[in-house]
Amino acid sequence: MIGERVVQKVSSTRGFAKVAPHLVPVLDRAVHRLTRGRVLLSAQMLPGVILTSIGARSGQARRTPLACMPEDGGRGWILIGSNFGRTDHPAWTHNLLAHPDAEVNWKGADIPVTARLLEGEERAAVWRAALAFWPPYATYQARVEREIRLFRIVRR
Repeated sequence: MIGERVVQKVSSTRGFAKVAPHLVPVLDRAVHRLTRGRVLLSAQMLPGVILTSIGARSGQARRTPLACMPEDGGRGWILIGSNFGRTDHPAWTHNLLAHPDAEVNWKGADIPVTARLLEGEERAAVWRAALAFWPPYATYQARVEREIRLFRIVRR
Protein backbone atom coordinates (compact mmCIF):
# COMPACT_ATOMS: atom_id res chain seq x y z
CA MET A 1 0.00 0.00 0.00
CA ILE A 2 1.53 3.31 -1.12
CA GLY A 3 0.11 5.41 1.74
CA GLU A 4 1.54 3.04 4.34
CA ARG A 5 4.98 3.11 2.70
CA VAL A 6 4.97 6.92 2.70
CA VAL A 7 4.03 7.01 6.39
CA GLN A 8 6.77 4.47 7.17
CA LYS A 9 9.34 6.53 5.26
CA VAL A 10 8.31 9.78 6.99
CA SER A 11 8.25 8.13 10.42
CA SER A 12 11.84 6.94 9.89
CA THR A 13 13.24 10.47 9.51
CA ARG A 14 15.17 12.33 12.19
CA GLY A 15 12.77 15.28 11.84
CA PHE A 16 9.84 13.04 12.71
CA ALA A 17 11.79 11.71 15.71
CA LYS A 18 12.21 15.28 16.96
CA VAL A 19 8.60 16.39 16.51
CA ALA A 20 6.52 13.22 17.02
CA PRO A 21 7.26 12.60 20.72
CA HIS A 22 5.85 16.04 21.52
CA LEU A 23 2.90 16.00 19.13
CA VAL A 24 1.60 12.43 18.74
CA PRO A 25 0.98 11.64 22.44
CA VAL A 26 -0.79 14.97 23.02
CA LEU A 27 -3.09 14.41 20.05
CA ASP A 28 -3.68 10.78 21.04
CA ARG A 29 -4.63 11.66 24.62
CA ALA A 30 -6.98 14.45 23.48
CA VAL A 31 -8.80 12.35 20.88
CA HIS A 32 -8.97 9.36 23.26
CA ARG A 33 -10.51 11.55 25.98
CA LEU A 34 -12.97 13.25 23.59
CA THR A 35 -14.19 9.92 22.22
CA ARG A 36 -14.39 8.32 25.67
CA GLY A 37 -11.75 5.75 24.75
CA ARG A 38 -13.26 4.68 21.45
CA VAL A 39 -10.63 6.29 19.17
CA LEU A 40 -6.86 6.51 19.37
CA LEU A 41 -5.64 8.75 16.55
CA SER A 42 -2.30 7.00 15.95
CA ALA A 43 -4.12 3.65 15.86
CA GLN A 44 -5.39 4.61 12.41
CA MET A 45 -1.96 3.41 11.20
CA LEU A 46 -0.83 1.00 13.92
CA PRO A 47 -2.84 -0.67 16.68
CA GLY A 48 -2.53 1.24 19.92
CA VAL A 49 -3.23 1.22 23.64
CA ILE A 50 -3.19 3.78 26.39
CA LEU A 51 -0.82 2.41 29.03
CA THR A 52 -1.38 3.50 32.62
CA SER A 53 1.72 2.68 34.62
CA ILE A 54 3.05 3.79 37.98
CA GLY A 55 5.94 6.25 37.78
CA ALA A 56 9.23 4.61 38.75
CA ARG A 57 10.28 7.61 40.84
CA SER A 58 7.07 9.57 41.41
CA GLY A 59 4.73 6.71 42.27
CA GLN A 60 2.04 8.61 40.32
CA ALA A 61 -0.15 7.10 37.59
CA ARG A 62 1.19 7.93 34.13
CA ARG A 63 -0.95 7.60 30.97
CA THR A 64 0.97 7.01 27.75
CA PRO A 65 -0.48 6.34 24.29
CA LEU A 66 1.58 3.62 22.59
CA ALA A 67 1.61 1.65 19.39
CA CYS A 68 1.43 -2.07 20.09
CA MET A 69 1.45 -5.47 18.45
CA PRO A 70 -1.63 -7.37 19.63
CA GLU A 71 -1.15 -11.07 20.42
CA ASP A 72 -3.64 -13.89 20.95
CA GLY A 73 -6.64 -11.95 19.68
CA GLY A 74 -6.25 -9.08 22.16
CA ARG A 75 -5.37 -11.17 25.20
CA GLY A 76 -1.85 -9.80 25.19
CA TRP A 77 0.29 -7.15 23.53
CA ILE A 78 3.88 -6.37 22.66
CA LEU A 79 5.04 -2.86 23.55
CA ILE A 80 8.13 -1.55 21.78
CA GLY A 81 10.25 1.08 23.53
CA SER A 82 11.52 2.68 20.34
CA ASN A 83 11.01 6.26 21.55
CA PHE A 84 10.83 7.23 17.84
CA GLY A 85 14.56 6.39 17.52
CA ARG A 86 15.66 8.86 20.19
CA THR A 87 18.75 8.09 22.28
CA ASP A 88 17.07 7.44 25.65
CA HIS A 89 14.70 4.69 26.68
CA PRO A 90 11.17 6.07 27.00
CA ALA A 91 10.03 6.81 30.57
CA TRP A 92 7.22 4.27 30.42
CA THR A 93 9.79 1.45 30.07
CA HIS A 94 11.45 2.50 33.33
CA ASN A 95 8.00 2.56 34.94
CA LEU A 96 7.21 -1.01 33.83
CA LEU A 97 10.58 -2.28 35.03
CA ALA A 98 9.89 -0.78 38.47
CA HIS A 99 6.16 -1.60 38.59
CA PRO A 100 5.19 -4.37 36.12
CA ASP A 101 1.50 -4.33 37.11
CA ALA A 102 -0.27 -1.75 34.97
CA GLU A 103 -3.42 -1.16 32.96
CA VAL A 104 -4.10 -0.72 29.27
CA ASN A 105 -7.08 0.81 27.58
CA TRP A 106 -7.71 -1.32 24.50
CA LYS A 107 -10.58 -0.28 22.25
CA GLY A 108 -12.26 1.57 25.11
CA ALA A 109 -11.90 -1.18 27.74
CA ASP A 110 -9.60 -0.82 30.78
CA ILE A 111 -7.68 -4.05 31.28
CA PRO A 112 -5.33 -4.86 34.19
CA VAL A 113 -2.06 -6.27 32.86
CA THR A 114 1.37 -7.44 33.93
CA ALA A 115 4.43 -6.55 31.87
CA ARG A 116 7.59 -8.57 31.33
CA LEU A 117 10.78 -7.36 29.63
CA LEU A 118 11.74 -9.75 26.84
CA GLU A 119 15.31 -11.00 26.65
CA GLY A 120 17.44 -13.50 24.78
CA GLU A 121 15.94 -15.68 22.07
CA GLU A 122 12.39 -14.72 23.03
CA ARG A 123 13.26 -11.06 22.44
CA ALA A 124 15.02 -11.89 19.15
CA ALA A 125 11.95 -13.72 17.83
CA VAL A 126 9.60 -10.90 18.83
CA TRP A 127 11.99 -8.31 17.37
CA ARG A 128 11.86 -10.12 14.00
CA ALA A 129 8.06 -10.05 14.18
CA ALA A 130 8.13 -6.34 15.10
CA LEU A 131 10.29 -5.53 12.07
CA ALA A 132 7.84 -7.38 9.81
CA PHE A 133 4.96 -5.55 11.50
CA TRP A 134 6.51 -2.03 11.25
CA PRO A 135 9.81 -1.84 9.29
CA PRO A 136 10.77 1.66 10.60
CA TYR A 137 11.74 0.00 13.90
CA ALA A 138 14.94 -1.11 12.11
CA THR A 139 15.77 2.54 11.36
CA TYR A 140 15.07 3.50 14.97
CA GLN A 141 17.40 0.75 16.25
CA ALA A 142 20.17 1.70 13.80
CA ARG A 143 20.02 5.29 15.04
CA VAL A 144 20.68 4.46 18.71
CA GLU A 145 23.29 2.55 20.71
CA ARG A 146 20.81 1.19 23.26
CA GLU A 147 18.88 -2.01 22.64
CA ILE A 148 15.22 -1.11 22.15
CA ARG A 149 13.23 -2.64 25.00
CA LEU A 150 10.38 -5.02 24.19
CA PHE A 151 7.70 -5.89 26.71
CA ARG A 152 5.04 -8.58 26.60
CA ILE A 153 1.98 -7.50 28.52
CA VAL A 154 -0.74 -9.94 29.44
CA ARG A 155 -4.05 -9.72 31.24
CA ARG A 156 -3.90 -10.27 34.98
